[in-house]
Amino acid sequence: MTVVTQGSELRTVLAGHGRPRVLVPTMGALHAGHLALVRRARELAGSAGTVVVSIFVNPIQFDRAADLAAYPRTLEADLAACREAGVAVVFAPEAGAMYGADRSVTVTESLLSRGLCGAARPGHFDGVCTVVLKLFLLSGCEAAVFGEKDFQQLAVIRRMVRDLDVPVAIIGHPTVREPDGLALSSRNVRLSAAQRADAPRLRQALLAARETFKSGVRTAAEVLASARQHLEESALPRIDYLTLVDAESLQAVTQIEGPAVLATAVFYGEVRLIDQVRLEP
Repeated sequence: MTVVTQGSELRTVLAGHGRPRVLVPTMGALHAGHLALVRRARELAGSAGTVVVSIFVNPIQFDRAADLAAYPRTLEADLAACREAGVAVVFAPEAGAMYGADRSVTVTESLLSRGLCGAARPGHFDGVCTVVLKLFLLSGCEAAVFGEKDFQQLAVIRRMVRDLDVPVAIIGHPTVREPDGLALSSRNVRLSAAQRADAPRLRQALLAARETFKSGVRTAAEVLASARQHLEESALPRIDYLTLVDAESLQAVTQIEGPAVLATAVFYGEVRLIDQVRLEP
């Protein structure tokens, strides 16, 4: 496995590797969810192709300086996990290698990113789109794999690729969970013992709402109330948002008439967790 820290070096190294190239963009602190993405990338690349993993805590997608400072950084363990998973090349740049001091170009998506995490985290998806497009260009990948837990991010990236004619296939991978239902996240390690014990209620709340939906309820307010009841049974989580949106446009709906997504973000102290469930009439 080759580890590179500069974009020019990445292009040079990859010139000697086979195609297709499949990219797995990460911010490090790798867990079983990331490694599931790597396994999917390995399948897509086949015996002749190349799996590239990027490890970069992207500063321009953080809306809170404290969150950026606290984000876990475990590069040596991440590299060991990549090596064991059969990754050919890891791109692990510093911020200075990705952005010039006088950076003045940003990629902005203006519709799908308005609500949900975009409303709560100003500038977040500008940072996501900008870094992802740079990673696509630097790696020259034919495909990239993203987790479906960050479903808004996945939708925004798919829209960016569509609207800018970027020749990269975007592959979604189902959310990987702990046995108690909590979605795997690099942020989970920052939860206290009490918060970690309580955090599976996110999944429980969403599943309860899905059961309400399955019973025949199609009014968004009633479905949301079912989820909210479960979240508010504990004093630990603070709801950032709890929203029901159209699965394609990500715009809020009042009546479920087509595929929809029930999504939530909550704070446990300073730790922000997200989860979602799809509702199909």
